[in-house]
Amino acid sequence: MPYWHKQIQQIIDEIDLCIQSSRDAETSLAALSGRFGYSEYYLSRKFREISGFSLREYLRLRRLAFALKDLRDTDAGILEIAVNYGFSSHEAFTRAFRETYGVTPSSYRRNPVPVVLRTHVKPFDCYLLGIGGTGMADTNEEIKTYFITIPAHKFLHIRNYESVGYWDFWQRQAAIPGQDCETICGLLDSVPGKLDDMGGKDADSGSGQIMAFINEPTGRICSWGIPLAEAYGVRLPADYTGPVPEQMLLMDVPEGDYIVFEHGPFDLATQNQSVEAKIEAAMQAFDYPASGYTLDLTQGRVFYFYHDCTRYWKYIRPVRKLQA
Repeated sequence: MPYWHKQIQQIIDEIDLCIQSSRDAETSLAALSGRFGYSEYYLSRKFREISGFSLREYLRLRRLAFALKDLRDTDAGILEIAVNYGFSSHEAFTRAFRETYGVTPSSYRRNPVPVVLRTHVKPFDCYLLGIGGTGMADTNEEIKTYFITIPAHKFLHIRNYESVGYWDFWQRQAAIPGQDCETICGLLDSVPGKLDDMGGKDADSGSGQIMAFINEPTGRICSWGIPLAEAYGVRLPADYTGPVPEQMLLMDVPEGDYIVFEHGPFDLATQNQSVEAKIEAAMQAFDYPASGYTLDLTQGRVFYFYHDCTRYWKYIRPVRKLQA
């Protein structure tokens, strides 16, 4: 099954590239089957089994998701957007858009509230699949450690005061109406202005979505002996005044100093566990007194966690300077 999760993610990536470059013919079942070397029946069955969508329905929803972002982020006319994403008329586009998002394209453009983008498909994720990865990371690859100052910003998120890790977090959230992984990631993906958005896929830090830990008195006591609430969300500009989904919290994060422990790109399937162990060892071994800093365990400080195997894995921990 992990192999097929990876294959489906590659197919989804290919679909996005084709939609963005207007290569509609290459998104057909026949074209994708030939591209990936499977029969149309087998590919169609596996796609539905893993994604929960038929390929045709996924393509329709994905085109609508791209159209929604164009409505929000560009000045292109509604008919132009409709034609660009394969709709035969303004009316057909409006009907499909309203059925999917509960609002017309023109209404959404006037008031771009967060909506659930319904094409969230969980990526090949060692945490979610519970398959850690056992390969050794490149032993010549050092963990980069450096200090940064992060400007004031806002953090739009959900949080859990009892979860222990990524898998447990989403298991617990799934039991809360409207806070499951698909709904939350879909909502966050439609929020404009995310500070970390690099145009990546849903549910990774390339899309601006990140895990975090917030120092909270009612949180679970972690291995460092402090109470932390686990959170998932997006960083936004300090002057963000947009809508906040009812199931989310928006907190102000003041400017502060942080220490970063960073590993470069790695192979998710084989190196995930070893890279994590390497970063954990670096964090445990770091000599804070010699650096002139100490961890800042003040209530409300935020620890950020970025996991994107194509770019980096890094922990960003709040610090403060030691008194001279």
